[in-house]
Amino acid sequence: MNARNLATVAVSLSALVAGVALAQSSSQMPEKKTTAIEKCYGVSKAGQNDCKAGAGTTCAGTSKMDYQANAWKNVPAGTCATIKTPNGMGSLMPMKS
Repeated sequence: MNARNLATVAVSLSALVAGVALAQSSSQMPEKKTTAIEKCYGVSKAGQNDCKAGAGTTCAGTSKMDYQANAWKNVPAGTCATIKTPNGMGSLMPMKS
């Protein structure tokens, strides 16, 4: 019976050590980094906008023309004004067509 108790203690101890090791490795996993985004008007191709495409449209994917001034696309924050299109640069505000 002494051998049985010793085996039980050994199994319990190894399970405890494995659990601690698993908890440490999962707590050291890198956190998901979320990238900030902003709405950028006038940069999407026809039918590829994320939303708001003016009168006669409903939402995502409804822009009627390339670089439609009142249709926006989500882009990484801080990049909108640097996006060059045939009509000029992207805008954080809707533009006139």
